[in-house]
Amino acid sequence: MKFSLCNEMFEDVPLSEVCSTARSLGYHGLELAPFTLCRNAYEFSVDARKEAGRIVRDHGLEVVGLHWLYVGTENMHMTSPCKTLWSAARDYLEALIGICADMDGTVLVIGSPNQRSLTDGQSYEDGWHRATALFESVLDAAAERNVTLCVEPLSPKETDFLNTVSDGVKMVHELDHPNFKVHLDVKAMSAEDGEVAEIIRATRLEDIGHFHVNDPNLYGPGMGDVDYGPIAEAVNKVGWDKWLSVEVFKYDPDPLTIARESMDCLKRYW
Repeated sequence: MKFSLCNEMFEDVPLSEVCSTARSLGYHGLELAPFTLCRNAYEFSVDARKEAGRIVRDHGLEVVGLHWLYVGTENMHMTSPCKTLWSAARDYLEALIGICADMDGTVLVIGSPNQRSLTDGQSYEDGWHRATALFESVLDAAAERNVTLCVEPLSPKETDFLNTVSDGVKMVHELDHPNFKVHLDVKAMSAEDGEVAEIIRATRLEDIGHFHVNDPNLYGPGMGDVDYGPIAEAVNKVGWDKWLSVEVFKYDPDPLTIARESMDCLKRYW
């Protein structure tokens, strides 16, 4: 099992310093939020991408991939009936595939609740059709660049579209493409009916593309009420042995403390 850190909690800290911290604590990789690297994906040059990847590798780490894909963007929407908004979201996703690949990353986590929630009066079926069409349209590009798109179920508090792992798996099976998988997130799974460990055990290994570890209190693993013992057993049972990536949404008391306590938890179970 390999452990990674999502970099946005370090905010304005230079990438090289984030890498040094992650490496010193025993992490194996960084998962990057595009908005921490560039104002807009279209303005992030190939040279700048490769330099960012080099910085990560020079610190003995791997670039896992990208998440928080649409933060900071405007006029883009993955399920919108508006062709202009839909096409902009589609083209931006394809651009992010290129960025990820140029940094030697292999995973794009598709969360982005604001850019996928249903528009006023839109049916779930219509949103589903438009989302799957968007993802399908970029999968050949993803395959060419060895990037896997991982759709992330999120809680109803965040979005009204694709709230459960079973929905994510349904989409994976419908698209039936080796570069499209479901993403598992402990915080999000905690909002579903049933135990997190049960949800994991019910998911086939071949359908899983990536995994975030955290807690519903918005901190890291082991920093809240979630018992990671049963989760670890379920993860091991299904055979997931790639990345466990720490993603948090509260950054106090400081990123170093969060990263250290999260690693302590992960090392207890893996």
